[in-house]
Parts: sequence; structure tokens; C-alpha cells
Amino acid sequence: MLSLATLGQIGARRVVTATQGRFMRDSRCLFTCLPECHFIPKSRNMGPSFSCSSTSQYRCCSASAVHCNSSSSSHQKTQSYSYIIVGAGSAGCVLANRLTEDAHESVLLLEAGPKDMLLGSLRLSWKIHMPAALTYNLCDDKYNWYYHTLPQAHMDNRIMYWPRGRVWGGSSSLNAMVYIRGHAEDYNRWQREGAEGWDYEHCLPYFRKAQCHELGENRYRGGSGPLHVSRGKTNHPLHKAFIEAGQQAGYPLTDDMNGYQQEGFGWMDMTIFKGKRWSTASAYLRPVLGRPNLKTEVCCLTTKILFDGNCAVGVEYIQKGQKKRVFADKEVILSGGAINSPQLLMLSGVANADDLKQLNIPVVQHLPGVGSNLQDHLELYVQQQCTRPITLYKAQKPFHMVKIGLEWLSLFTGYGATAHLESGGFIRSRPHITHPDIQFHFLPSQVIDHGRVASKIEAYQVHVGPMRSTSIGWMKLKSTNPLDHPNLQPNYLSTDIDVWEFRECVKLSREIFAQKAFDPFRGPEVQPGPQVQSDTDIDAFVRQKADSAYHPSCTCKMGSPSDPMAVVDSNTRVLGLERLRVVDASIMPSIVSGNLNSPTIMIAEKAADIIRGRPPLVDPGVPVYHPSTLDTQR
Repeated sequence: MLSLATLGQIGARRVVTATQGRFMRDSRCLFTCLPECHFIPKSRNMGPSFSCSSTSQYRCCSASAVHCNSSSSSHQKTQSYSYIIVGAGSAGCVLANRLTEDAHESVLLLEAGPKDMLLGSLRLSWKIHMPAALTYNLCDDKYNWYYHTLPQAHMDNRIMYWPRGRVWGGSSSLNAMVYIRGHAEDYNRWQREGAEGWDYEHCLPYFRKAQCHELGENRYRGGSGPLHVSRGKTNHPLHKAFIEAGQQAGYPLTDDMNGYQQEGFGWMDMTIFKGKRWSTASAYLRPVLGRPNLKTEVCCLTTKILFDGNCAVGVEYIQKGQKKRVFADKEVILSGGAINSPQLLMLSGVANADDLKQLNIPVVQHLPGVGSNLQDHLELYVQQQCTRPITLYKAQKPFHMVKIGLEWLSLFTGYGATAHLESGGFIRSRPHITHPDIQFHFLPSQVIDHGRVASKIEAYQVHVGPMRSTSIGWMKLKSTNPLDHPNLQPNYLSTDIDVWEFRECVKLSREIFAQKAFDPFRGPEVQPGPQVQSDTDIDAFVRQKADSAYHPSCTCKMGSPSDPMAVVDSNTRVLGLERLRVVDASIMPSIVSGNLNSPTIMIAEKAADIIRGRPPLVDPGVPVYHPSTLDTQR
């Protein structure tokens, strides 16, 4: 879920109003990045080009990687690789690492954004690597696609902001670093929805394979994987009060939301290691850059998949103002995420044939599910004024920010070394719900407008929202220009049950904040505010204040070939085509009950074994907590 911690807010004050468009009228793109990446408009016929002014040098692949034999004579003199991975994000970095473990295979990893480190320095790239600085990159487009949805009819026609990572590590370099896997039943549901072999007993081993938890290994946690996971270190009294209040309200305590029991309140896991953000670029990509069979390119926008009949043979991309082609001897793998992967498929002629014909895009494969089934988590903040000066309000003052920043830069410790979302909870909204469908993240601070406005008072808040909303959306191309962001229509709050669930989220959050544990800290309610009491008033508040939790997914649904809306099969292969896969959050059949970064990494770990022809890992009979009765809500 969205985490908007403290240190970014002062720097973000300059960006108070979100821009709805991505390009100015004269076609100049608003992208900026370090190294500088920008689009250079050419003539109208040629279209815009993508440029990167980075002077970084990249290793060449081995001769065998560059001069592979090709089945088509037209690309015998062009560079080719065993695998081309489009997108160096949460999934792409995992794949680049695992596929290059086979020394005889070569991999080209293409990323539209820059590297995640300036001049090879974590400290110079502190806006990414300092956990508390995360709002800086949520508030501009340096490392961020900066998407916006269409106006939402059921939310007072608001246009919703969707940041997505455009940098090594993808959204794992921008997110709140909350490590949540979802519930075991999410993956059992995937199996029922047609994703054969993706039930919990087949997914848990890949969660473990990825993870290195600071508390050590057990049946649920990994102890030797590349992804370091830790617990919060601040021991803040408001976090303690939140966990205690959950128990006072009648909910259980859980010592591991990612283990045997998700349901309840407790301390959350985070992808932070030794005080630094631990993205997939840190965990998977940078440690293997020395492999001779891995080549990376940055600041290159992939614009088209190249086909020979129904077989993917390579991709076309724009870099430094030049259009380039590169070829894959084995497979092209899309890992651009839930927006970019379906967009690239559409631009390449793989989508609903009627939509493609309207844009005069030649149809390669009619797959109506591409861009359909769009799902996201929506959330809101319930905020309470704090009577004691112990929130993060003071930490956001310039003098204290300098102190915090200097401590982090010198020691990687202190308030800069956490995103401050250290406690949370999962509960069921009503009786007869088999597993939690509401999630809480607690923050000992106030967040306004995605952190683009500085907090104004001593306050604390809980981020709360339903986990399995029934509103389903879609995305479609705006034009044939790869630089144009697609139309994004999540259809938020379009069903009655979704409206009811959000109403319950507000009521249940208020109940928790009213518990005895908060008596020493509780001031007046800030949001929704004491005047908001009736169901009608609560519903109006939700329409006005709920925002995306930044979890778009499910737009290239994994399923059975008999499912007309499936895009990939259980082996992540695009249906009806050869040598083309999608591996990222877009292939989720349905959204999971929690944050999406950890499940996306798991998907890539499992897909890597599938691609390499390895037998799947499995752990049958894993115990999972079930409530003693479903007749009550708690």
C-alpha cells in the first residue's frame, strides 16, 4: 500500500497540483532523470525519439551472445541474445539474475528509465535509497511514469494519480518497502481461476527462495535468498498503541503476517537492509552486473515486439534519438508491469482485434483480455490529532530533516532508515468471510495529497482499504504513439458492495482509534472529522478522499486457454503466439490480499524455473490459520 513517510514532504511542497497530462502542447515530454533521459520530437512522420545523455559505459556481451545464429536471415548481422527482457523492475531484475545463472544463455535487459545510482553512489542517489525519502520520487517524474486515470464517475469525477517506477528496480525503487505476500487463499483461488500450479503450496517455496529474513528461516520464511527483509527498529509508542488497540478491539495478535497467520495486528516486514531500501535492483541486478552473459541498456523505450508470423523474434526500441532493433534466439519476456506490458502488446498488434483496427494497428493475435481485468487497491486515511509531540511532525522541519539526513548519509541509521510504516493489521469485514479482506497500515504522522503537501499538525493516521474489491476496470491505447500514456479506467467504487466495504473501513478504523491504548494520545479526529457520521456522509467522504494504493494488476490475466479473457497460460506464455511471455503483476488472475511487490517477485522466481525447464518447487500440506468460527466478524 501507499506509504508516504516523512522526509519527502518539505521537498515536495513545490508540487502541490498533479498534472493530468504527460506532454506539453508542443510535444515536449516532461520526463527528467539522472542520467538525463528525455524525448526529442522529430518530424511528424518520424515521430518522437528517446534520448539519454548518460555517458555510462556498458559491458559487451560475449561473442557468442552477440553473434548468435538466427532462424531468419534478415537479422543474422544484428545483435541477438537468448532472452530479451523488457523492463528492469520488480520482475525483470529477478529474471535477469536467474536466467544468467546459466552461463551458456545470454540476456539483454532493457529499461526505459535510468540506473538507480548516480555515479555508482548510494548516497548521491539518496532520494531512492533513503527509506524515509520515498515521497520525493512519488512527487515528480524523474523515476516515475506519473500516470493518471480517466475521471472516476463514482468518485466525483476525480482523476486519480498512479505513480509507477521508471528506473532500475521499477516500483520497488519507489514503493513504501512494505513486504506483504497476501493470503494463502489468494493463490488457491488463482488455481481455481485457471492458473494451474500456482496454488499456495507451489508459490510458498518461491517466496522463501527469494527471501532472507533477519529473524531467520522457518517453514514460511526464507533465510538465504537475495531479498533482505527486516522489521522496524523505531519501537515508536504509537505503533505499540496501534497493535494493542487492535487486540483491545477483539482482534488477534499475529507475530508474522506472512507466515501461518495473516489475520490480526502486529509488526510488518519491510524490504530494508542495513538502513537502506532493498529494491530488486539492489537484491538481484547490481550483484550480477559482472556476468559476461548479461547486458543492460537504460533510457530506452521499447516500442514494438517484432514477429515472424506468430513467433516473437525481437523488439524495437528508441535510445538516444535512434530507433534500434535487437533479436532473441529463444524468447522475448515482457516485465514492464500492469500498464506497460499490455500497452506494448497492444502497440504490437496483440489485443482485442476491434480496438486494434480502430487505430489501424495490424492484428497479430486477437486476445481481448489484453488490458482487461484491471484491478487495484483503493485506500483512505483516517487521521487523529495527537496530544503529545511524539509524531513525525517535528522531524519534517528543515533543521531536523538536515540532522536526519546527515545521520543517514554517514551511518545509514536513524529516522531516515525507515519508511515508518512499521505496524499494521488484517481483518475480516463481516461474518462468513473466510480470510481477511481489509488491510491497515499505521503511520505516526499525517499525510496530505500523496505527501505533496507538508503535514500541518501533530497527528497519526491509519491507511485502510478493502483487499478484494469487485470493481473491475480496463486500459486501452490512447493512440499509436508509444509515448502517449494509455487510457486507464479502474472503475473504482462501481459496485454496491465496494461502497459498503469502504463505509465499514471507516467505522472499524474509528473503533480501533477509540480503544484505551490510544487514550494518552488521542486528540480530535482530523479526517473524516466528527461531523461525518451518517452513512451518506461517510460515502461522500470516501468519494472525495480515497486514493489508489498504487497496486494496478491483472491486465494480462493468467488462465486456461479455454478462458476467452486469458492472455498467458500457466507457463506465462502468451496464448496463440510462440517465444513470447509476460512475467509481472499483470498476469495475476485476480488481485491478492495485500501489497503486490512481494508477490511480483515470487511470480518472477517461479517463472524463471519454468523458463529454465526446472521442476517446480512445492511444499504440500503447509498449515494455514483459519478462524475458529465464521459466524462472527472477529
